[in-house]
Amino acid sequence: MSTSTEIISQPAAVQHKQRKWTDYFTFCTDHKVIGIQYLVTAFVFFYIGGAFAEVLRTELATPDPDFVSPELYNQFMTMHGTIMIFLWIIPAGAGFANYLIPLMIGAEDMAFPRLNAVAFWITPPGGILLLSSFFVGAPQAGWTSYPPLSLVSGKWGEEIWILSVLLVGTSSILGAINFITTILKMRIPDMDIHSMPLFCWAMLATSTLALLSTPVLAAAMILLSFDLIAGTSFFNPTGGGDPIVYQHLFWFYSHPAVYIMILPFFGIVSEILPTHSRKPIFGYRAIAYSSLAICFLGLIVWAHHMFTSGTPGWLRMFFMAATMLIAVPTGIKIFSWCATIWGGKIELNTPMLFGIGFISSFLIGGLTGVMLASVPFDIHVHDTYFVVGHFHYVLFGGTALALFGGVYHWYPKMTGRMYNETLGKIHFYTTFVGLNLTFLPMHELGLMGMNRRIALYAPEFQDLNILCTAGAYLLGLSSIPFAINMIWSLYKGKQAGRNPWRALTLEWQTSSPPIIENFEEMPVLWSGPYDYGIDTEELERDSVQELLAEVGAESK
Repeated sequence: MSTSTEIISQPAAVQHKQRKWTDYFTFCTDHKVIGIQYLVTAFVFFYIGGAFAEVLRTELATPDPDFVSPELYNQFMTMHGTIMIFLWIIPAGAGFANYLIPLMIGAEDMAFPRLNAVAFWITPPGGILLLSSFFVGAPQAGWTSYPPLSLVSGKWGEEIWILSVLLVGTSSILGAINFITTILKMRIPDMDIHSMPLFCWAMLATSTLALLSTPVLAAAMILLSFDLIAGTSFFNPTGGGDPIVYQHLFWFYSHPAVYIMILPFFGIVSEILPTHSRKPIFGYRAIAYSSLAICFLGLIVWAHHMFTSGTPGWLRMFFMAATMLIAVPTGIKIFSWCATIWGGKIELNTPMLFGIGFISSFLIGGLTGVMLASVPFDIHVHDTYFVVGHFHYVLFGGTALALFGGVYHWYPKMTGRMYNETLGKIHFYTTFVGLNLTFLPMHELGLMGMNRRIALYAPEFQDLNILCTAGAYLLGLSSIPFAINMIWSLYKGKQAGRNPWRALTLEWQTSSPPIIENFEEMPVLWSGPYDYGIDTEELERDSVQELLAEVGAESK
């Protein structure tokens, strides 16, 4: 593979070569193509998983199971959770990482381009395989697939679910190897580890978590498959197995998976806020090291999902304390983000609106998470809609808002065109109102005692459920202007230029979209990736490269 210094000597015709649209449907090793393949695939599954959610909320508008049967409700509930986690959020984070990491560190490509392509191309078959389970009876045991329920809810549908999760998990492991190697070994010479963007720090922590925890999930899936197919009794209590062991194995991955889902988008917000506040990031090293702290603590809190599973009292206390402790590095990030935008020259464009919306929504999810860390409170609301509300404020109010903000922020870089600001703001406001209307009443429902994962409930819960369903419909409608904006702007959007945001990280020093080799010459590193103290207000869009070169020469 060529180094960054070799790019300078390449012919001009090669330097400015762009990818053809057909490359996005082939086994291409260009990290930018793979990143867009991940993102587009993830959003296809987002719309599928969202359609399942609309069916669930329509059913829950009335106390009786009168829209779909309870069996179909359980199938849709299982598919919704599995798709949104394993086929939307995690692949979307991988898509941003694939596209941005080499550009942010001045590299030409990922460390292992072919492995990178393999990691993507095993994801769509995993999703198609999952959806094909409807032909044999889709699984009904939820996205957690607890035995013994998963052992009696339909053997072949459950087996297909296991194979799908194994494929997506393998993709996650291969991607993690690539991201860690690329970040640690392929930065330009002037970029030390404390000069790289915070998104790279977030992906370093995410990839470490994925590499350590995903094999444990794979082991649980294989053993569960043996119980289903070979008649073993690893988790089957009728044969002497212990289903609690499955819970330990599953949550050793699946609680870190929450941070695998959210950490990349912490990094995205850390890129959006300083750029659109025209201020340096507050507490760069604190944010960077807090990602590593979350990585470590995320591995030792899994059993707080099991406070009602016969966990000994002394062990409950340990996991309660560890879970509360993880709020510290998360709080460091929130205070640093707030300090970054405080007093800044804020432009309330679409990426910034989603960034601010992320902070407020994720704060609610984080506070309810601290409440659930308390053993008495967790036991009181366990398996109720309070947990559903908390979970969705973290993953939709947090992850999804940051994801949308990242799409709008880097859309000009990926396509060379600007999105429509009016449609973007309509998307934000309908999404923000819809998510609060959908998930905020769920906390009250949980405190009132409404169980989750059921299609039949007591009539006194109907009023709040109607409110949640109305919010879900608004959320569904909010995805329409987003899709129109992305497709329409791709052909009719205003030309973006190389740096429409006047940002100072390296990806904005190349063309939009970037050339195949990423950079025409080795990019120039500013003394810090977020130093917006310099006056860039009067700069032309494409002149940040000259500014950085001038500042770099003076500093030397």
